[in-house]
Amino acid sequence: MDAQLGRRSLLKGLGGAGLLASGALSPLARAMMGAPAQAPGPWVSGFGALQPFSVSPDRIIAMNVCTRPFRAEGPRIALETLAGKPVVHNYGHGGSGWSLSWGSAAEALGLVPQAPPGALAVVGCGAIGLTTALLAQRQGYAVTIYAKERPPYVRSSYATGVWSPDSRIATAEHGPAFAAQWLRMARASHRRFQTLLGLPGHPIEYTTMFEMAETPFSEVGAHGSRDEPAYPHYSRDLAPELSPAPFALAEGHPFPAPYVRERRLMLFNISAYSRLLLEDFERRGGRIVTAELSGPEDFARLDEPAVINCTGYGARALLGDESLTPVRGQTAKLMPEPGLNYGLRSREAKVSVYPRRDGLLVQTAGENDFGDGSEALRPEESFGAVERLSSLLSALHG
Repeated sequence: MDAQLGRRSLLKGLGGAGLLASGALSPLARAMMGAPAQAPGPWVSGFGALQPFSVSPDRIIAMNVCTRPFRAEGPRIALETLAGKPVVHNYGHGGSGWSLSWGSAAEALGLVPQAPPGALAVVGCGAIGLTTALLAQRQGYAVTIYAKERPPYVRSSYATGVWSPDSRIATAEHGPAFAAQWLRMARASHRRFQTLLGLPGHPIEYTTMFEMAETPFSEVGAHGSRDEPAYPHYSRDLAPELSPAPFALAEGHPFPAPYVRERRLMLFNISAYSRLLLEDFERRGGRIVTAELSGPEDFARLDEPAVINCTGYGARALLGDESLTPVRGQTAKLMPEPGLNYGLRSREAKVSVYPRRDGLLVQTAGENDFGDGSEALRPEESFGAVERLSSLLSALHG
């Protein structure tokens, strides 16, 4: 029987419920979907199910822009004296801010000249600022965060929220020099995230992503923007145990592409995770002061004798740091789909959807994102991404 005809007959036999057999999934994915583990094989009736879900422009509940702070040399984690005060910089993590936050915090705290206990200022209340402040508290510092905004109104609250520790973290040219520090940061962060699994609200959890392509995945890079540099493959080459390799699906799968792979992915439910970090910081006696620094001299006006600067892309204006390159990213959040346990990514359609608990997050890749610092919403980008995703789902579920 023709494979396509067989899939149509199966869907019809299931009464339009959208249930798809999953014989080509990895054992981990089968177990998560409630099916018995067995060796990979063809997709057969009655084995596993993919929950259908709804995607349409009228289900969009929010659109946001996140500016990734990319530095060719890698993040700036360094001690500097500004206006007579020691300032440790901790910014420029590209698309890896959430992923590397705990390890980066440890690196930055190792440079603070003042030993705990004592007062310490952290500037910035995003992914890097919050984790740095919390780790400083655990080391014995009395911490005050100074920030113009706090979650959910900081740039990192608009991020995709997935484990991507080497996403736009440095260029291939600078990769060897940064490799050892990256490895320390990635391993430390990964260990911390494992302690957050299973907590109320599911701040951190694992999901399954199905990635589709018309040509072999090895033939093109991970990003679709023009003029992007080559990046090092740290996860693949240095720490494959932290990012399990994708599992290629056998022929007969129902996905509308000739090349499909499945991977296990750590997902950050940013709303719940940010709230957890904020509550933990305040419970430990931390203070957050609303303040906006306009130049290096403002560090001297802070009461604390030492400062850690975690301002992300904001450091470009604050310090005049031209080494920061903006990489624009726009997302659309759709109404939540309770119970959805997988996401999709299409290379050719340049669209991904992640099953976050606070809503399905739809991300698109633009050809001119690299170097674009505009934070203005472009609704047509999100509407187009949702429409392309809807077409993919129609082909998938029949």
